[in-house]
Amino acid sequence: MNLKILALITFTTLLAGCSSEDNQTEAASSSTVNKAPQKEMVSDSTNAVSNEDKMTLAWKVDGFSNPECVIYDEKRNVLYVSNLDGSPFEKDGKGTISVVSMDGEVLEAAWIVGLNSPKGLTIYNDKLYVADIDTLVEIDIESRLISNSYLATGTTFLNDVAVSDSGEIFVTETNLNRIYRLHDKQFDIWLESSELEMPNGIYAEQQRLIIGAWGNMTDGFATEIPGHLKEVNLDSKKMNSLGSGTPVGNIDGLKSDGNGNYYVTDWMAGKLFLVTPTGEATQLLEIEQGTADIEVLLDKKMIFIPLMKSNQLVAYKIN
Repeated sequence: MNLKILALITFTTLLAGCSSEDNQTEAASSSTVNKAPQKEMVSDSTNAVSNEDKMTLAWKVDGFSNPECVIYDEKRNVLYVSNLDGSPFEKDGKGTISVVSMDGEVLEAAWIVGLNSPKGLTIYNDKLYVADIDTLVEIDIESRLISNSYLATGTTFLNDVAVSDSGEIFVTETNLNRIYRLHDKQFDIWLESSELEMPNGIYAEQQRLIIGAWGNMTDGFATEIPGHLKEVNLDSKKMNSLGSGTPVGNIDGLKSDGNGNYYVTDWMAGKLFLVTPTGEATQLLEIEQGTADIEVLLDKKMIFIPLMKSNQLVAYKIN
C-alpha cells in the first residue's frame, strides 16, 4: 500500500546510516490468542467473482488486524501473516505476526508482538525478514529473537520484501521510488528512479527483479494510469516494462506461477490477475478492496490472499 493513499483515506477508519545489533535482543512474543478467529470451509459458494476454471475458494479465516502479507515456512509447514493493526506509518508498537496452519487454523494470533506496522515478509536461512516503516527487522524463527534491525534513514514506507538466489534481501520503498538492498549486513539504497512509478510488490528470480508498480498519483490516491509490471536486471540495474507496459492496476502482491507468468493483486480494485511475460493480464478473481501481499505454493496448488479491510486470510485452490 501507499502512504499517500492511506493517509488520505484515514487508515484506521478504512480498515476498522543503517544499523545492526551485534547481540540478539528478544522480540516480544506471545502464545496467547487475544481474538476468536473463525475459519469457514468453503465448498460450493463464495462472494468472490472468480474464473471458476482457474480458482476454487478452499477456506477463509478471520481474527487478524489489517493483515498485509502472508509467507510460507516450508520447514515448519505454517504460514506467517503480518498485521499492521492500525496506522501504516505510526511507530505505535501494535504490529504483530500471526501463525496459521495450512488448513486455516490460527495457531498463534500474536506469535510476535511489539512491531510497529509490519508489511512485506520473506524467509532466508531460517530468518524472517519484515519491512516495518523505516526498518528491516530480522527475526530468528526458532528462538523468536530479533537478531538484527536495519534502519533506512529518512524512509517512511518500506513495503514488500524479496530474497534473491544469492541471499540478498530487496525491499521496496513506495513513496520515495526506491529499492533497498541488504548485502553483507549493509542496508542501502540500491536503486532510486521515478521510472519505478511507486514500487510496491517485488519478486526476485534468476538475475532480475520483477516490480509491481502502483502507478503515479494524480489526485489523492487516484492514478490516471494504473501500474504494471517492470523488470530490473540485478547486474546492470537496467529497467524495462514487461511487454508494452499496458496498465494492470494498483499492484500490491506479486508471485510467479512457475510458467513465466505472474500472479498479482490490485489492492484498490480487490482483484487477482495472471500477467504474462508480454504484460497481458487476465482477471482470475474479484474479491474486495484490500487484496494485499500474496503467497503462492505451486507444489500444493494453493494461493493465499490477505484481505486488509475485512481482516481475513483466504486460501484458493489453483485448478
